[in-house]
Amino acid sequence: MPDGVEGGAARGDAVRSDGARGDGARGDGASALGSALSWDAAAPPALAPTSRAQTAIAWTRVALAAVLTGALLIFYLLFRAIEKVWPAFRWREGVQRLWARGVGRIAGLTVTRVGEPMREGGALVSNHVSWSDIFVLVGQARMTFVSKAEVRGWPGVGLIAGLCDTVFIERRRSAAKAQTEEMARRVRRGERLVFFPEGTSTDGLRALEFRSTLFAPFMEEGMRDEMWIQPVSVVYHAPPGQPRAFYGWWGTMSFGGHVMDVLKRSFGGRAEVVFHPPVRPRDFKDRKALARHCGEAVARGLRERLGAPEDAAEG
Repeated sequence: MPDGVEGGAARGDAVRSDGARGDGARGDGASALGSALSWDAAAPPALAPTSRAQTAIAWTRVALAAVLTGALLIFYLLFRAIEKVWPAFRWREGVQRLWARGVGRIAGLTVTRVGEPMREGGALVSNHVSWSDIFVLVGQARMTFVSKAEVRGWPGVGLIAGLCDTVFIERRRSAAKAQTEEMARRVRRGERLVFFPEGTSTDGLRALEFRSTLFAPFMEEGMRDEMWIQPVSVVYHAPPGQPRAFYGWWGTMSFGGHVMDVLKRSFGGRAEVVFHPPVRPRDFKDRKALARHCGEAVARGLRERLGAPEDAAEG
């Protein structure tokens, strides 16, 4: 099931007014990063049948992405080892961006950046549309992803996530303090941590309300006065002739099936990464006000470029 970085929830739980499902747990602190929702307020788009040639193109794209990943992983590991003894050597980040841009091209996406990523360490908070968000975002700026701990055990994906210094978040409340300290350490080191505060993925035509519990660590002493938070809108434009929600991956849509659907049909698609002005947590009275501000900025970025969803729902 498509999730944000915060983990997966069983189907059939309570349904929120925005179409997201979850268990309703709303604990404070970093432990809340482990809870999840699943959005299913829109039906998956109907796609036209494909030919054998399109299927062949899709598998060729998979092979090209695998070759690119394997080749660049060698350089990434080499530069990562050098960086451990010479911290000023940051070529590893260039390899990450090269990989992301290459995979994006292979997937038939042209990605453009609007605005500038903040220079300071802190958090980038974005809407979540699909698995493709990873290379769409990484190709535009230096960043480190925050992921649910379960991803560490996923074949292949977990290994790559670990090698890329992903911050893994556990659901246990007892781990909240240590995880907050780890995030604070990384922020002081100048890293930009990526969060998907909606808690799930959508059709990409709207932004759901940002979950304020995910902003709790930013209001902790030691982070509130030091870090910056930058809202980011990820906006997809479907290829000619495809439904508006073509790149969205949500609800019960399978991962493998959606990957193949995209790779068979993605010719001339576009994505925009919109960096909004960064803010400081200390300038907001509480995490709810901070989450509201960031969520509204991200939603506005989508509306300005896509207009309202056809169902006129804001999420």
